[in-house]
Amino acid sequence: MTSDTATGAVVLVGCGRLGSAILEGWLATSTVAPADLIILTPSSKPVAERAQALGAAVNPDISTLGRARVVVLAVKPAMWRAALEPLVAHLAPDALIVSVMAGVKSGDIAALSARTVARVMPTTAVAQASGVAAVWSTDPAASAAARRLFAPLADVVELDAEDQMDAATAVAGSAPAFIYAFVAALAQAGSGQGLSEEAAMRLARGALRSAGSGAGTGEALDALIARIASPGGTTRAGLDAMTEDGGLTRAAGAAVSAAVDRARSL
Repeated sequence: MTSDTATGAVVLVGCGRLGSAILEGWLATSTVAPADLIILTPSSKPVAERAQALGAAVNPDISTLGRARVVVLAVKPAMWRAALEPLVAHLAPDALIVSVMAGVKSGDIAALSARTVARVMPTTAVAQASGVAAVWSTDPAASAAARRLFAPLADVVELDAEDQMDAATAVAGSAPAFIYAFVAALAQAGSGQGLSEEAAMRLARGALRSAGSGAGTGEALDALIARIASPGGTTRAGLDAMTEDGGLTRAAGAAVSAAVDRARSL
């Protein structure tokens, strides 16, 4: 990391799916040197063991947290108070909190920790340094720390207000699962048209990779669609069927709304 945070450690609290993905990305990109990593996890995780072999501290004595400058909270939202509260007394007064938890307000974290907070919602593709991450904080130092930790792993999108975080969670954090579900439905539809299940799934997954390559160019989505969907062609016929009576828009809206409602209820 850059010199202004290299003087202290980065603590990762929680090494579940998202925490492990973040740790994978840090190790792959050298965003955080293993010697500057402290990992707190209640159960053994392969990536934590690999980080430990490279010099990271896994579940060290809690007194060592005094050298931490950033604490990344990656536990399940329902467990965050129990995970953070025992750590607070051992953190330096200027330590920053970066939360990657859905639905947990920064004000609640700040009230418990008496520290400044940034919220980040990354996708699990940070493991391959190809994710996207929404970032919000009222504090410039916390926001800068969050960007330094996630910019090497993701396209960082700054939000204007904290109440946009739930929508960002639905559109980015949850959306890969929505897209995978649609691809699985495409494969099933291909099987219904006579393809073998294996052939249909391989073709659908290949289409997903192709679409991802196009999205990675930054070209407008409408332009990418127009490149494939010639007027009067097969793709245009399929798109017209999907968008008939607003069905596609309703399905996407319902998925995002449900995810936002769930985030707000956590």
